[in-house]
Amino acid sequence: MSKSKEVLMISSQFFERVKDSKVSGKYLTPFQKKLLSRALTTDLRHEYRRRIEIMLLADLGYSQSEICTELKCSHETARYWIKVAQTGQAHHWNDRPMGRPKQVSQEYQSRLQELINHSPRDYGYSFHSWTAQWLSRHLSKEFGVEYSTRHIYRLLKKIGVSSKQVKMDNSNKKQKKLSKISIGHLQPSSPQKSLDI
Repeated sequence: MSKSKEVLMISSQFFERVKDSKVSGKYLTPFQKKLLSRALTTDLRHEYRRRIEIMLLADLGYSQSEICTELKCSHETARYWIKVAQTGQAHHWNDRPMGRPKQVSQEYQSRLQELINHSPRDYGYSFHSWTAQWLSRHLSKEFGVEYSTRHIYRLLKKIGVSSKQVKMDNSNKKQKKLSKISIGHLQPSSPQKSLDI
């Protein structure tokens, strides 16, 4: 039997056990329980599946130790996801991505290059220059894939774009200030005393 079929068989058995349980949930709302149970029927990474299973077992009244024994997971993992279920955040089970970011397509990189060569105002934004956060947001709308701002910085560096704003050195700032001063700005000083020699 292939590994994926085995995983689906185990998850369907788990799903049936959770579905058939007559115990009212300890932490999860009926909506959350249904959402998590439905997610178990899809082909998920092992880590995501474990998150869901931890929360469903905790909802059934299993202790942290029983969950760790049943799912062969660490106590830290079980404790974290039990806490997520207890605080009513179980529907956020897939908000924390795992592993490296997905490979960036050439089309995505080309679009990033195109965006940085144009003002954000050309795309309906009110600000004058792009930030990595806004580039990430804009590209996630277009491509449906969201990368972290940190990854956007890496991509910008890769295509040779500096993400730092150019700063004037102090001597250049002083020079500009001095060039803006006119005689009218000078204040008369206190009257000078004449010295008798």
